[in-house]
Amino acid sequence: MSLGIIAAIVYGIIAIGGGIMGYIRAQSKISLISGCGSGLLLLIAGLLSLQGQIWGLTVAIAITAILIVTFIVRLAKTRKMMPASLMIGLGVPALALMILG
Repeated sequence: MSLGIIAAIVYGIIAIGGGIMGYIRAQSKISLISGCGSGLLLLIAGLLSLQGQIWGLTVAIAITAILIVTFIVRLAKTRKMMPASLMIGLGVPALALMILG
């Protein structure tokens, strides 16, 4: 199992956890849907990569890049450090590990 696959799975779990926390703290259904949706897609992509599907890691890279850009935009608009800084701070190294393999 490569570090890229591990990074995709871990970042997916973190995204799911963040979506659940956003719903619990702010009653944000958007956080729940987007966090669980993107996290689930990352988990599926990581598991497909484990099974030898070459495109699985490519999908994980795309989802992670979209999440990073989304949270950069959110941070610029709201100036709220959480959860944007956490997702950016964990997403960038995860993306690097996925790209490196």
